[in-house]
Amino acid sequence: MKYIIVGLGNFGASLAMKLTEKGNEVIGIDTDMNRVDAYKEKISHTICMDATDEFTVSGLPLADTDMVVIAIGENKGANVMATALFKNFQVKRLISRAIEPLHEKVLYAIGVDEIVHPEEESAERWAKKLCLKGVVDSFELSDDYSIVEVNLPSKYNGKTIKEIGIRENYNLLVLTTISNREEKSIIGKTRNIARVRGMAHPNDVLNADDILVVYGSNDHIKEFLKK
Repeated sequence: MKYIIVGLGNFGASLAMKLTEKGNEVIGIDTDMNRVDAYKEKISHTICMDATDEFTVSGLPLADTDMVVIAIGENKGANVMATALFKNFQVKRLISRAIEPLHEKVLYAIGVDEIVHPEEESAERWAKKLCLKGVVDSFELSDDYSIVEVNLPSKYNGKTIKEIGIRENYNLLVLTTISNREEKSIIGKTRNIARVRGMAHPNDVLNADDILVVYGSNDHIKEFLKK
């Protein structure tokens, strides 16, 4: 996949390097030439440019890019301006970094697809979420094994864990499942409630909006998600 990472601070640089290590093509952008030089051997491509300048951004290969991550953290104004600019160019998927609650509200108002909080989530977890389609969240146990939350593939809707044969076919262990259900408050407002069902049972019936929490090797997880 192809990524553009705007902002090569600690989080942005770490994310860009990890995505590069996983075999993706990454363009890392920053206004600081020292940072650009520092990572030019560790990221697929590095460019020194102002991501808030419309003419400059228009020269990037946006149509061929799968995802843009605005990782600018020091300058909230630049973060918002860059986010709005890339949104205006209608990139395929746009993720932006939020520093505080009000900043997050502004980004959602712009229409970003997802918000990242580097202070709470590591670049390793985000690299896995971005590289593996269907991964909601992950917990790295070692370089080879993880516990991940994955969206249930639609073809398994209405089937039991036993019928899927996830352990037999993919060598993965389903630890539990999480269901999202709408609930109404006493004043009539609806909200989504995530309910963890407890230890998974082979006869548990799965629904389209369920999330599976599985344990296994990273290679087997990738194979399951490809299917």
